[in-house]
Amino acid sequence: MALAQSPLLKAQSFFKNIKNPHMTHHIKLVVFDIAGTTVKDFGEIAIAFQTAMKEHGYDVPVERINPLMGYKKPEAISIMLNEFEPDAARVTEDYINLIHDRFIALMVEYYSNTNDLQALPHAEEMFAWLKERGIKIGLDTGFSSHITGVIITRLGWLRDNKVDYVVSSNEVPSGRPQPFMIQKMMQAAGIDDARQVIKIGDTEVDINEGKNAGCLYSIAVTTGAFIREELIPHNPDFIIDDLNELIAILEK
Repeated sequence: MALAQSPLLKAQSFFKNIKNPHMTHHIKLVVFDIAGTTVKDFGEIAIAFQTAMKEHGYDVPVERINPLMGYKKPEAISIMLNEFEPDAARVTEDYINLIHDRFIALMVEYYSNTNDLQALPHAEEMFAWLKERGIKIGLDTGFSSHITGVIITRLGWLRDNKVDYVVSSNEVPSGRPQPFMIQKMMQAAGIDDARQVIKIGDTEVDINEGKNAGCLYSIAVTTGAFIREELIPHNPDFIIDDLNELIAILEK
């Protein structure tokens, strides 16, 4: 995995490349994660998790929460409860949902009011570059649609046709690393072959989601929860430090 262990050469000028329409490819869909991949993450997700757990009596350190970023959030809560709740009988679906509802409320309040909601560098330019080449753009996330809807509405990404599909973890039978969110977008786009799809995300479960879906490439990005050295053991096809490095990958 030499490519994953050394940074790709940066494009000399992103805006020069974005104007180059000549690219041979068979990619039809690129699926991006949201928080930490296309939307700036200031650590608010882990803090909301920690707060929701603490309000129910569990003092969970952020370092224990971070590895669960990317998971469907009720699944992450279940994992934490199985570790921090000594009475297994208390860990019921209703109890998990109670904590999850509080997490949703905290995140909806945050994303509805924060002045820090912003796209990561080159995310929107990358969307435009892909669209110019007829490639569909999908977003998937471990968030429920309650949270995702606030983010996407405030950014205007669906309204302004910057992305084509958005799928939240509660819209499929199981979240990442299962491939259902990618498959839902493939079905909407009329794509039968997963090797016409690329997946990009900042966590282990993003990487494995792409692999489980059979995507041509499952790409990790260092703009979110984990640094390069933490991503290498999960064997992504590439590790990138900026979304504009996708250009070099597609043009190879």
